[in-house]
Amino acid sequence: MATLRDIRRRIRAVNNIQQITRAMYMVAAAKLKRAEEQARAGRPYAAKLRELINRVAGAVQDYSHPLLERREQERRVLLVLITADRGLAGAYNANLIRAAQRALRELEGKDVTLMAVGRRGREFFRRTGIAMVRDELDLGETIEFAKARDIARACKEAFQSGQADRVLLVYSQFVSAVSQRPVVETLLPVGGVEAATPAAGAARAEDPAAGDPYRREYLFEPSAAAILDQLLPRYVETVVYRALLEAKASELGARMTAMKNATDNAEELVETLTLQMNRARQTAITTEIAEIVGGAEALKG
Repeated sequence: MATLRDIRRRIRAVNNIQQITRAMYMVAAAKLKRAEEQARAGRPYAAKLRELINRVAGAVQDYSHPLLERREQERRVLLVLITADRGLAGAYNANLIRAAQRALRELEGKDVTLMAVGRRGREFFRRTGIAMVRDELDLGETIEFAKARDIARACKEAFQSGQADRVLLVYSQFVSAVSQRPVVETLLPVGGVEAATPAAGAARAEDPAAGDPYRREYLFEPSAAAILDQLLPRYVETVVYRALLEAKASELGARMTAMKNATDNAEELVETLTLQMNRARQTAITTEIAEIVGGAEALKG
């Protein structure tokens, strides 16, 4: 049975841990608001940019771009995994690693390489022996667009050079402070962008309102193809940047929730230990009184 000294020592240790977890909770809560605003603000921009690309592509016939190239045999796949640099965020990193492992099982038989963005993902997959082409660590508390541009440039170079036939992006989508959803999406080739076909052009000439609402008559300066050549690389950079913002907000939300739960659990543990300490002290006092009374009775006898 634990002595009073042991219980008091445990209470002090739990109180110290509680102070740390409470401080981490407050720091994460303070940073989460800004990160959440950035993540939510990036979604409409990415959606509008994609809509613009679709509209421009609808005015171009037989357009092709290296970032749109779909290869019949996808033998090489680049997996970009975005995790945190630090732990103490609940199941945030573990959920992302499991999502990456599921993607790897689906890609079994193909030549898969990994780009790790974040220390936790790199440290885990380094032990598995998977080929790692690049890692990005210490992104900081503020996600800069220049960092997203560097990652997107590496992905585009790998895709255009033939080192990867497909690029997958694994990150956590921010839903709320208590809910984050791991997402696996195709970054390259860019999907959902289709150029106009002669049939669609003929239908548009007969009836401007026919077919896809994106299939409309536009005047472009410079040409629509030249605009797409500028928009497609920017769109890839925007997708990576949005994924980084979503991941940072998800990390802070998961850390805030985990530290709040840890603080509450520490408080409950202190209450339990205090109750045990009071019971142990009561037992000790009762034992001492019984010994005193027994000694007095022995002296009387």
